[in-house]
Amino acid sequence: MYELRTVPDAGQVWCVGAVIIDSRGRAFLQRRGENRSLFPGCWDIVAGHVESGETLHEALAREILEETGWTLERVVRDLGLVLWTGNDGVRRHEVSFVVEVGGDLTDPKIEWDKHTEYAWFDRAELSQILQNRPPFDEMIHDTVSRALGQ
Repeated sequence: MYELRTVPDAGQVWCVGAVIIDSRGRAFLQRRGENRSLFPGCWDIVAGHVESGETLHEALAREILEETGWTLERVVRDLGLVLWTGNDGVRRHEVSFVVEVGGDLTDPKIEWDKHTEYAWFDRAELSQILQNRPPFDEMIHDTVSRALGQ
């Protein structure tokens, strides 16, 4: 498991991702708005950058709160590190985790200026993630698949 107290090297771009699973075993995803510079229109997990001097745990908690209004309660497991390059040409290190959150899971506080919708996906619905722009959709699909135990 990645050490959650780690502060990444300043010379690298790091991101954290949170796969939030509800009591029915479904994963929470948000659709990125068409105005987003990275992967517009794609489904995405709760994720974002690690700020300078911030630990992975601090970034994970901040991103969950900012994107959903929920609070990070517990990190269940590490889903591993993925290196990817965005359509902006920037190489990123992204480590994702399955997490438990506190708050009303029926009422996420979505950043509507960044996302157009949200949904809960179970194993049978995962193929819906693969509808826009590979390879990003494939990366999200594979991350959620690992989280759901497929």
